[in-house]
Amino acid sequence: MGNQLEMLEAEALMLTPGERAAFAQVLLASLDEDAEIEEAWASEVECRIADVESGVVQVIPIAEALAQVRSALK
Repeated sequence: MGNQLEMLEAEALMLTPGERAAFAQVLLASLDEDAEIEEAWASEVECRIADVESGVVQVIPIAEALAQVRSALK
């Protein structure tokens, strides 16, 4: 088993940083009982980031957001 692990590690280290991150995410998700939930959240996060980057949604400064929330709670 150790030999297989060493071979896999060597191959994984030849991946690009982005590929290694994705691979690590898959491995970590495989350890989690709620892997489907984690995958769904990861997908949601990617969609939200894409929306912000494309300008579909506008972000506001945290101070402004907190002021709106405080005002709504009064």
